[in-house]
Parts: sequence; structure tokens; C-alpha cells
Amino acid sequence: METTYYDHGTPAERWERARMFFDARDYAAAARVLDGLVEEVPEQTGPRLLLARSYYHSAQLRRAEDELRTIVERDPVEQYARLMLGRTLERQGRHAEAGPHIRLASALAGDFDTL
Repeated sequence: METTYYDHGTPAERWERARMFFDARDYAAAARVLDGLVEEVPEQTGPRLLLARSYYHSAQLRRAEDELRTIVERDPVEQYARLMLGRTLERQGRHAEAGPHIRLASALAGDFDTL
């Protein structure tokens, strides 16, 4: 198997590469790096959350939704993933589905004024 630039290096090197792509707003390239990293370390929330954010910013909303649902299934009180899931659903025009996630994210953040 030929190694590409996106899957070359240690997991830590790929994490840094993905973060550099993300910070440079090259979300599609960040997703390509993170996709393999998430496969390698599926139990880690950080890479999966950055992958979901990369998908969201590159308008791959179904993929973002899938990653975010995996996170909240594993960790129901992951506030940022709940918020992102709600925003992702809103962006797809699925406002009724988004509402509970956004309200729960607000509650988890301690923002009870918006409930």
C-alpha cells in the first residue's frame, strides 16, 4: 500500500497536520487526514470532533452528523458535540430535531437563561 501525505507519520504528527490544515481553513484536507486517524483511534473524542468540524465547515453535513452522533452516543454529556449536532441539523433544515440538542447543550454549559 502506498502511503500518501495525508496518512504519513505517527498519530501525533497526523493530528498536528490536521490541526494545521483546519487552522488554515483547508477543511477538506483536514478531513482527509483525520479520517484515517479516527479509524486508527476510534475511542478518542478529539480527532472525531475535529473531523466533524471539518466536515461541517466543508459542507459535508451528513458526515458531520454521523460523527457527532457517534460522540454523543458514547458521551451523552459532551456539550460541544451536542451543540454542533444541533447546528448541523439546523443547517440541514431539520429544526425540530435540532432543538433538543441545542437546549441540552445550553443546559450542560450552565446557560439556563436560554432554555
